[in-house]
Amino acid sequence: MKSILSFFLIFLCICVNNRVFGQEETQLLIIGGGASGISAGIQASRMGVKTVILEETPWLGGMITAAGVSAIDGNHHIPSGIWGEFREKLYEYYGGPSAVNTGWVSNTLFEPSVGNRIFQDWIKQEQNLKVHFEVLWQNAVFESDSWTVSYLEKGKKKIIKAKMLIDATELGDVMASLGYKYYVGMDSQDRFGETFAPSQANDIVQDLTYVVVLKDYGIGNDKTIPKPKGYDPEIFACACNHADPISFDSPQNDCQKMLNYGKLPNGKYMVNWPNCGNDLYMNIVEMSQKDRDMALEEAKLHSLRFIYYIQNELGYKHLGLADDEFPTKDQLPFIPYHRESRRVAAESMFTLPYVLSPYNQEKPYYRTGIAVGDYTIDHHHKMNPNAPEIDFIKIRVPSYNIPLGSLIPKGSTHFIVAEKSIGVSNIVNGASRLQPVVLGIGQAAGALAGTAILNEQNLQEVKIRNVQENLLVKNAYLMPFRDIDANHPHFLSIQKIGATGILKGFGVPYKWANQTWFYPEREISEFELVEGLRPLYSQYAQYWDASGERLTLGRFLDIMKVVRPELIENDIKLIWKNQNLSGTPAATNFLDRLSVAVLLDSILDPFSIPVDFNGLPSKP
Repeated sequence: MKSILSFFLIFLCICVNNRVFGQEETQLLIIGGGASGISAGIQASRMGVKTVILEETPWLGGMITAAGVSAIDGNHHIPSGIWGEFREKLYEYYGGPSAVNTGWVSNTLFEPSVGNRIFQDWIKQEQNLKVHFEVLWQNAVFESDSWTVSYLEKGKKKIIKAKMLIDATELGDVMASLGYKYYVGMDSQDRFGETFAPSQANDIVQDLTYVVVLKDYGIGNDKTIPKPKGYDPEIFACACNHADPISFDSPQNDCQKMLNYGKLPNGKYMVNWPNCGNDLYMNIVEMSQKDRDMALEEAKLHSLRFIYYIQNELGYKHLGLADDEFPTKDQLPFIPYHRESRRVAAESMFTLPYVLSPYNQEKPYYRTGIAVGDYTIDHHHKMNPNAPEIDFIKIRVPSYNIPLGSLIPKGSTHFIVAEKSIGVSNIVNGASRLQPVVLGIGQAAGALAGTAILNEQNLQEVKIRNVQENLLVKNAYLMPFRDIDANHPHFLSIQKIGATGILKGFGVPYKWANQTWFYPEREISEFELVEGLRPLYSQYAQYWDASGERLTLGRFLDIMKVVRPELIENDIKLIWKNQNLSGTPAATNFLDRLSVAVLLDSILDPFSIPVDFNGLPSKP
């Protein structure tokens, strides 16, 4: 009897402890269920990793749902990974691409509530993913190769343990609490060698926006809100003037076009307007949560003033706050749109030179690419007269990829950053902050964490190529080639060979959707091929038997024999057949870039050569 009583007391003690502290264990913990957090969770879950997300709101998706920024800019022609999947779900819901092409800047627009429902339904399909909603994380401690994180749920303290931790908060709050070095505001020219940066660093961040979604209630229905405190119509006097600075159009005074920028399906309008609109400058990054909440009341008020201006001064009285979008008391989004946050000092700092000219840098970061973007560098500073003027229009860049090391704080072994807190410069953040890119960053963070956990490695031990392979199998792009999409039969080969640098892309700065082309049908010379092989294979260091002549299949075989002397012509013909390459594999035939990429992938598999965070070949 005594032994039974003792057992019962021990069992009771364990149960009480677990109930009091709410202790839970998982493999991966993600703090923040925003754009990057949900994407990271989906990717890791699909890899078989037990994953938990802590999210402060009842919604998933962050800036593209809970903040209301549901007009997607960028990556229309490079629908990488989870971004592409999300867009397909929108197409299915609304009835195709044309149904969501309702604005005049973005190609994909949708109701924020629909985006949230898509994510909510999505996580139900992921058996390894669990989300705790409306919780507040408190602190994180790393001991004995494990994280212990405390959070509040309905006022009760709970504990969760995890092997790996991802900071997917909007402002990099977890990173800051752990003491990692980071930057806030504009960088100086000297910090990263960016000539477009101001001479001195400062703490000025981009304007934030409290987005508003309006609904058309029909002519004759007056939905004008009460006149907000501090209303001054002069502040919004130029709101109807708009222009595309990339194409240098003249400003036009067209108020309906201003509204149509954010025209959503089903008669709604996303109001996220920078020109005398609801952008507002405030730097709340280092504030306490209480002070942030107080400051953001002014941001909400500023947006309501703009809505009152649209209704009262411009005459759109039938456009009122949407009553079927955000289940909040004020019918405004749960969170503001933060364009900028803390930026970690990472293993790889992605700065302007690597965007402008990725193939001409000492550190070939492009080889470690894990997320792609094509939107131009765009900063919002109109509401801060003290912000140093930077002519971002002159910073003409091609599309780009983000290096894996940008997600890892310097020296980190079990902690990853995502969202907008990755290791980028202030200038580059103007492009990397866009919704599809952040979804890609999150997916990469999930793949990185999953790879480390499944291989029982820390982040410094993880093989970059393994992470990239885990992304490729989910149709994520490593290289931003817009002319070879994920449905192409040789997508994987071209992505892999592109990530080695043997065959390089051709970058073009183009309006608001920059480009990088692979040009699969273009022929190459013998010299181009050998030059691409030299950095990876020492056998070609002194190989000068390659001219500027167009590359034939016969000469390709000669060049391959330098590394694979046993190779014969029939081997290549067999690969040609198995890979369904077009044409006849004759020795005198000229090869195009697609054929060379596929043959290289099959014969040498150069993608298997390990690279370090700098993109340089490393020891296996």
